[in-house]
Amino acid sequence: MKNKRPLILISNDDGYRARGIRCLVEMVKDFGDVIVCAPNSGRSGSSCAFTVTDSLRLIKRGEEPGVEVWSCTGTPVDCVKIALAELCPRKPDLVIGGINHGDNASVNTHYSGTMGVTMEGCMKYIPSIAFSVCDHRAEADFEPLRPYVREIVDRVLAEGLPRGICLNVNFPVVEKYAGVRVCRMAFGTWGNEIDKRHHPRGHDYYWMVGEYTNDEPEAEDTDNWALTHGYVAITPTTMDVTAYEVIEEMKKKYEER
Repeated sequence: MKNKRPLILISNDDGYRARGIRCLVEMVKDFGDVIVCAPNSGRSGSSCAFTVTDSLRLIKRGEEPGVEVWSCTGTPVDCVKIALAELCPRKPDLVIGGINHGDNASVNTHYSGTMGVTMEGCMKYIPSIAFSVCDHRAEADFEPLRPYVREIVDRVLAEGLPRGICLNVNFPVVEKYAGVRVCRMAFGTWGNEIDKRHHPRGHDYYWMVGEYTNDEPEAEDTDNWALTHGYVAITPTTMDVTAYEVIEEMKKKYEER
């Protein structure tokens, strides 16, 4: 019996209309059947949030052979959950988040709705990948990413990923990539995160902004270093956040009586 085509579920945090997700579908649709379920508008910074106080709505936005596109009124994680429950005829072979407009390196991993998509897939034991590029522009050029996206997707479809591990892939904006680095997440911090303003009607209001600082700029094994030096950065990311290196020390402190 001929095997079924792989099923690929795609979402993002920029919304179903974003150029990044549309380019991603074009890059991977020949690998299998694609279901897109993405937010109806931008949900950047959603991380792994999901909706518990409001209802959700699904709207079919388009269909062509092998591709269905849906929008959801919820978060990126809502999109994955509802797609798995309502849209996918079987468990997907792959979940992809992206392509995100803006990088998701370093601590941005924890804030990213794109990574929320990927982590949700990973928590469902589905091989999952996040793709992001260091370009926030709506008209960002995603074509240089194509061979790398296709190679990574092809390999993960063929070989899978270890249980509890997903891939966070970030692309710099350079004329020519220096290569690929498999690297760890850099330590970095956000500062000056609140922009306070005064409304003419008498009250204060606030914008969340911020300035990012790479706290280890010389560490060549990090994603920030790789991106700064023109490399595609691949960070294997784990769902298990246990700090194994301090367990024995903590046992001595807390288990001894």
